[in-house]
Amino acid sequence: MAIVGKKFPSVSIDAMSDMGDDLKINVFEEAVNKNSKVLLFWYPKDFTFVCPTELHAFQAALPEFEKRNTIVIGASCDTNEVHFAWLNTPKDNGGIEGVTYPILADTHRQLSGILDILDQEVNYDEEGNESFSGSNVTFRATYLIDETGKVFHESVNDMPLGRNVKEYLRLIDAYAHVQKHGEVCPANWEEGKEAMNANRAGVAEYLAAN
Repeated sequence: MAIVGKKFPSVSIDAMSDMGDDLKINVFEEAVNKNSKVLLFWYPKDFTFVCPTELHAFQAALPEFEKRNTIVIGASCDTNEVHFAWLNTPKDNGGIEGVTYPILADTHRQLSGILDILDQEVNYDEEGNESFSGSNVTFRATYLIDETGKVFHESVNDMPLGRNVKEYLRLIDAYAHVQKHGEVCPANWEEGKEAMNANRAGVAEYLAAN
């Protein structure tokens, strides 16, 4: 169920800090109360394969997100204890030591269930009995949320497909340009490139020049 253009669900979820502190984080309130954009990215499991590459990639880009007044938050359905163990596992042993942003522990699938990003299907037999299939962990879902708590981007990758962190920086730049200038950003727009007015004359002028 797409939630682009809607308010992000206001739900408080357990989380782990890099220092080992147990937290409660409400992503909607993080955006609104801190007047910041938020990037929330979900990954399937701790101690897996593609996942640590993504967590380190977001960490490496953290200064760029901070320049853009954007809070980065990771999330999976693992527990805080598992998050803490992974945070204390060295990078050269498949761990995420050095990651400093918080990680949600949506153990009860409360938020991921609302977002409908779990790998789970409900099946019924001929008598109507219910059973479940799937891994019951999240796909690689990503949400960009503005300062009002509105979602301005969401995407979901299948589990084998790692994300391109630079694309989220580009999307944040594009949205900030729209917020500041009221223009719209055409295909392949990047910071410093020409945007256009959202009318027929604007698109005609842009296409003629490009």
